[in-house]
Amino acid sequence: MSNFAWVTLATNDSYSLGALVVAHSLKRVHTAHQLAVLITPGVSEAMKNKLRTIFNVVEEVNLLDSKDEANLALLKRPELGITFTKLHCWRLTQFEKCVFLDADTLVLRNCDELFEREELSAAPDVGWPDCFNSGVYVFRPSLETFSNLMQYAVTNGSFDGGDQGLLNSYFSDWAHKDIAKHLPFIYNTSSVASYSYLPAFKQFGQNTKILHFIGTAKPWLQNFNSESRKVYIPGGYQHLANFLQYWWDIFCEDVHSRLSADMSGLAGALSQLHLGEPKSTEQEVYEEHMRRQCWESGNIDYMGRDSFENIWRRISQTVSAGPSPAADSTASPAPSSTPLRAVSPAPRRHRSSKSRSRSTTPKRDPRDRSPTPQPEDIVPVEKKEVFAGYQQIITTKTQEASSPPPPPKTTLSSTNGKPKPTKKSIEEIETAPLTANDELDNVSAPVTPPVPPRRKRETKVSRIGKAQK
Repeated sequence: MSNFAWVTLATNDSYSLGALVVAHSLKRVHTAHQLAVLITPGVSEAMKNKLRTIFNVVEEVNLLDSKDEANLALLKRPELGITFTKLHCWRLTQFEKCVFLDADTLVLRNCDELFEREELSAAPDVGWPDCFNSGVYVFRPSLETFSNLMQYAVTNGSFDGGDQGLLNSYFSDWAHKDIAKHLPFIYNTSSVASYSYLPAFKQFGQNTKILHFIGTAKPWLQNFNSESRKVYIPGGYQHLANFLQYWWDIFCEDVHSRLSADMSGLAGALSQLHLGEPKSTEQEVYEEHMRRQCWESGNIDYMGRDSFENIWRRISQTVSAGPSPAADSTASPAPSSTPLRAVSPAPRRHRSSKSRSRSTTPKRDPRDRSPTPQPEDIVPVEKKEVFAGYQQIITTKTQEASSPPPPPKTTLSSTNGKPKPTKKSIEEIETAPLTANDELDNVSAPVTPPVPPRRKRETKVSRIGKAQK
């Protein structure tokens, strides 16, 4: 048996799914070396049993129970717990040389030639190429190196808070000492890099040997159709469609059948899926729950089920349904199926600068000191003519006393018992001199039966149309 090993890490059952797919992807490319996995107490017993059927070595790392320098270091720097867990790969001294793979990687081609490299060999990080990416690296297990790393972590910490910053600081000569330790990018092709430099990915992507799903593009967090066995590709990740689908193909063919309901987290939920079969009601509810989890984790199918058109259609249906009768007994009838729109109030009639005054009392001359007519002395007027900005009927007494009064349906008698005067035109009123006999009369709307006349104080009209006693 080979003295070399591929090593990965699983901190819970969900990441164990990634570790299992990594192991099967290595088997599919016919690696000649052993497989090892580091696990933490967060992995369930059922998942541990599953891992033991695939990996040659399953090493549990429990810093809380250990009594060595690792536990003492963790007490001083508790924020580096996960970092310390990953560094335990240097304790696998039963192997001569190892290659570490993150659980979110996918092996596409045989990479056994990596074991010809020396420690520490890694590919440049796309964010800062003078640093290496710690998702894939070659190392030699050594308790001395492990102890030195622990001491360095306690003394200096990590500039990025994780294992990558710590390892780059410890192996600080990687950028310039030995170019042979710089792995080609195809051994750790970042999913983000393939998007940011898409032309290069199209040109050289077919040569990729190990793909690294960094960020939120974790394959097991994508929306998956169990009936068609197809994965929904989220917006912005179309360039990864083939790789994501390949990951799920391995999962369906090699991993799913060995999952059990007593596994925790996503692994236990995925065990309930019936692949390739019509969806039952329970499965529809479950997949909708998984879809919500994908949404909350930032993996949204913008081009498919979660597109804007579908979201808007759902909002419209919800709004159109309205509140239930039980929720509001006084609610109005349900609205139509069309989306509701905000209804603005009826437009008001435009008022010009010569609009009618709110009060029916004529405006007074500031020099006029006579008492203001009281509301009870004012009779409502009919809107017929406009003079000097007032919507009132202005009449003058031009008819003789012998002329018959107008019909009661349209006019009222004057308060002094005199016949109703005829109306003058606007031009006549503006040009004719006012006399003491001129009078401002108010005419009400048609009334049936006629309203008896009421006594009113006589008023005179000034030249500017103001009431004057």
